[in-house]
Amino acid sequence: MGNAEKKKLSMLYNFAAKKLGYEGGNPARSADRLKENKAGYHTWTEAEIQRFLARHGGGSKARLALLLALNTGIARQDLCGAGRHMLSLRNGQLRIAYARGKTGVGADLPVFPEPAIEIDALPAEQRIFLTKSGSQEPYKVTSFGNWFKDRCAEADVHGSIHGLRKAGATRLAEAGATENEIASYLAHTDTSQASIYTARANRSKLADSRLEKLGILSNFPQKSDRYWD
Repeated sequence: MGNAEKKKLSMLYNFAAKKLGYEGGNPARSADRLKENKAGYHTWTEAEIQRFLARHGGGSKARLALLLALNTGIARQDLCGAGRHMLSLRNGQLRIAYARGKTGVGADLPVFPEPAIEIDALPAEQRIFLTKSGSQEPYKVTSFGNWFKDRCAEADVHGSIHGLRKAGATRLAEAGATENEIASYLAHTDTSQASIYTARANRSKLADSRLEKLGILSNFPQKSDRYWD
């Protein structure tokens, strides 16, 4: 039983006791809580991204899916319906604009060269970027998630679309992007989540800076080489 299910069942028993005259116990309350992963979805590493791209070459649907999610921050729900209707050319720059289904927040972002190349390789008549094999029909959200999970397994990567969004936000934070810029990338209503990425990036930079000042990140003396045998 997951923690959410435990809570819902407990509320149901409480409702039955208060409103329906139920006189039995509440077994859901006695169920042990499961340990939760507070970090949430796994954030893709740069090595995992490169391994996936090496497995799924140019012109593949899997490669396009990864590049879109990583470079635009588009969520799985919105990626399923993403297509040419979201694109526009402004001042010579290709852009993608959409309103996120979950939040209603609009996103208006440049399309970087790598995903642009993959989009350009699609058949001219294909209006939706990611369609079911042999058709012009878009994926349902769940079936798309299962399909992408299989592509990850082929590349020996334990990843998800949401994890790619987190990787993209991490890249932005490490490159010095502001919280507002990261929130725009994620199409969030506020900067609360974005602040997590910037704080993490700042901690990493501060740690490196302090270690450099101490000389710990400089080259090891020859006599220390034995520690790395």
